[in-house]
Amino acid sequence: MAVLVANSLTKVYGGGGNGNEVRALNGVNLTIEAGEFVAIMGPSGSGKTTLLNILAGLDHASTGTLDLDGQAVHTLSGDDMALFRRRKLGFVFQDFNLLDTLTLAENVALPLALDGADRKTVRVQVETVMHQLGLGESMHRYPYEVSGGQQQRAAVARAIVHKPALVLADEPTGNLDSASARALLELFTKLHQERHATLLMVTHDPLAASYSNRIVFIKDGQVYSRLEREGRREAFFQEILQTLSVLEGHGHDLGPAHS
Repeated sequence: MAVLVANSLTKVYGGGGNGNEVRALNGVNLTIEAGEFVAIMGPSGSGKTTLLNILAGLDHASTGTLDLDGQAVHTLSGDDMALFRRRKLGFVFQDFNLLDTLTLAENVALPLALDGADRKTVRVQVETVMHQLGLGESMHRYPYEVSGGQQQRAAVARAIVHKPALVLADEPTGNLDSASARALLELFTKLHQERHATLLMVTHDPLAASYSNRIVFIKDGQVYSRLEREGRREAFFQEILQTLSVLEGHGHDLGPAHS
């Protein structure tokens, strides 16, 4: 079952007859099935951040349609969009975005509390997800009392505690050392395999992307090519490096992917 279906998304900035129109997205099609772990890659200025913002409901496409978990997202605005985003999406950011005045458990509980869940439900779901992610002993600590890796785990716990239809991760390893980054990526793999979470990660890091099952490469606002993981992660990593070499102009041109 498709969790997300984007058809012919375009995003145009500027215009108005002054010749300064910038086309950030140019007819992007994207489908994500339930339980997939998909990565989006592309050079700076390729449109991947614009695409993520539209998928997250933080921006609207100029044209095209977006359906997420059966809802026509492109028709929503204002309070309806905010409510949909809070209930159906989970977010993992590069900068964690934890509140220092709240404990890790209180941070994780925020999506449930904002949605008016009762105290028992909040406590049970928060304790369950934090124990699953190895944060049981850190529940009552504050963000500044734990490591960056634990902060990122708490951010992931907050993203999945309300069982969203889709988790969006924006450069999630960007502020982590190599050991913490690998731990986070292995955590994503665990969520994908054991909780059947649907994950979409924007990253510039080939190693991070190699943990996904499918990669969509964006260039000049279009889907340029795709890679499916068929075997070991190490082999997939080498395929990613080869594709990036072509994407950046160091190999034979693949041409844009229109499928």
